[in-house]
Amino acid sequence: MNKKDLRSKYKALRNQLSAEEIEDKSLAIANRLLSLDIWEKTYFYLFLTIEEQKEVDTEFILQILAGKDKEIVVSKSDFETREMTHYLLTDNTKFKKNEYNIFEPVDGLEVPVSKIDVVFVPLLAFDKNGNRVGYGKGFYDNFLSKCKPETIKIGLSFFEAEKEIDDVFETDIRLDYCVTPLELITFD
Repeated sequence: MNKKDLRSKYKALRNQLSAEEIEDKSLAIANRLLSLDIWEKTYFYLFLTIEEQKEVDTEFILQILAGKDKEIVVSKSDFETREMTHYLLTDNTKFKKNEYNIFEPVDGLEVPVSKIDVVFVPLLAFDKNGNRVGYGKGFYDNFLSKCKPETIKIGLSFFEAEKEIDDVFETDIRLDYCVTPLELITFD
């Protein structure tokens, strides 16, 4: 299936999920993450959930990271340049919603991409090869292409893998892992 069709399919599937299902599946994903060998790392990038898009609720992951005393990095997006600026999440971080209903830090201590060890990646769909389909704006491929090669990229999905995404581009950045409520998938 191509990316356009996958976007339509998985947006429709997400829209069928109740708030309780989203919470249960998000908690299952967070619990499954605990078995990954990533917890000696320091800087963890976490996307902030867009509730209107029925995304994985990252609040549970945020609690795990805070409990493990990790440095948590969040971003602000520039829709003209398709660049993301990354900020350290602190007790003083103030947020506001942008025009796309994304909570973003207003300002704060900027974190260079080179510091980030682990990235939790939002997605609509993924395949058995570690390719992902996002919303199609290219923010994450742009961001991930600037990360150091050893940065661990972990997709979070309510749904299982598709067999294959037909229209993968050379600039698409593959995941190292994808975590669903039912399994943890490793990509080579």
